[in-house]
Amino acid sequence: MRKERVFHVYILASGPNGTLYTGMTNDLSRRVYEHREGLVEGFTRKYGVKRLVYFEQFPTAADAIHREKRIKKYPRAWKINLILGQNPDWRDLADSLNG
Repeated sequence: MRKERVFHVYILASGPNGTLYTGMTNDLSRRVYEHREGLVEGFTRKYGVKRLVYFEQFPTAADAIHREKRIKKYPRAWKINLILGQNPDWRDLADSLNG
């Protein structure tokens, strides 16, 4: 029996109303860990973007990639409203992934 693959689009923030980063992955827990530990060179490590503040789940990689690209095109204010709709306190949602 094969485990179903799940894909996520996620937004990380440096803090409430801070620097934002949008990404896509097939393993959200692992990817957030990589960002938090600075294992990913580039933007998130440079700007300290480690807090998982938003995510969505998709059945296919194509769906997730499409959504990621759309989110990246929206203005910052739209992204903040998206986060506030799911996470008005800007809680770090990473702890909710493993339990």
